[in-house]
Amino acid sequence: MSKEQIKQIIKNRVSEDGLVETGVRGVQIFRVSEPLRCTPAIYEPTVVAIVNGAKEAILDGERHVYDSSRYMCCSTTMPVEAGTPAASPENPLLGAYISLDTKVMTELSIEMESAAGAIRKPKSGPLPQAITLARWDNAFTEALLRLLQLGGSPADTAILGDSRLRELYYAILKGDAGDSARRSFGVGNEIARSIEYLSSHLSEAVTIEDMAYQVGMSRAVFHRKFKEATSMPPIQFAKSMRLTNAAMKLAGGMNVNDAAMEVGYVSSSQFSREFKRMYGQSPRQWANSKQLPDGMHRQQAQVFDLLQRTMI
Repeated sequence: MSKEQIKQIIKNRVSEDGLVETGVRGVQIFRVSEPLRCTPAIYEPTVVAIVNGAKEAILDGERHVYDSSRYMCCSTTMPVEAGTPAASPENPLLGAYISLDTKVMTELSIEMESAAGAIRKPKSGPLPQAITLARWDNAFTEALLRLLQLGGSPADTAILGDSRLRELYYAILKGDAGDSARRSFGVGNEIARSIEYLSSHLSEAVTIEDMAYQVGMSRAVFHRKFKEATSMPPIQFAKSMRLTNAAMKLAGGMNVNDAAMEVGYVSSSQFSREFKRMYGQSPRQWANSKQLPDGMHRQQAQVFDLLQRTMI
């Protein structure tokens, strides 16, 4: 029943495609009724909970779909392809987007790690540890409902918003995504910190040694732990991050040379070769194929922006 209440809240508040603020920082609700093929996107630390329709993501060649039976928790910045190929006006994608605040998540993770008996042993899952599809358990469902119900009162939102969001974070940390989230935000979050370093230095020639040094690991240990956490070796991950960012810039109208330089490529020919190897087209061909048809610019551009910012 609680999930149906969440769905009704979103339907009542979002009448057109796009994002709607809830009044709580980092929490938005959304609607998408246009089908979108999987497109390069960067997943930030976020939870996305779908209450109607289904969402598709491709990570390192593996296709994953989630809907109202499982929410998606991304605890570390990841390059992916994401889309809503089944969305339609008759069956729109409806859901909530919750940004994971590093400070609050870290505080909660450390508190849980220090509480006797609070931490369960890690479980294997269908996705690499950085991205988890988690069951809508009662704690998560009730916490999300309580959070979204605040939107009806600005006073309640201002006074109770942070505490309700913290309650939702706690439910996430206790649920199926908890092992992954605590690994990224709690003690021993070296891989998440190395990815954060890479993300903020994409225009520079960051090496594996640089990333390992940032977290005090040897190259060999770092390589092994990085692949365990992300399913990709560090070099492949860094290349995927750069090319995904470049693809997003090209889709936004940036020219090929500028996009290449902004993600750290000195040689445009090398950029073109590696881009084509990843996407099957040259950067210019790929950018041209993503141009929107006349008459659909406004709506499709809004949905595309939603795709890139909320992993939809």
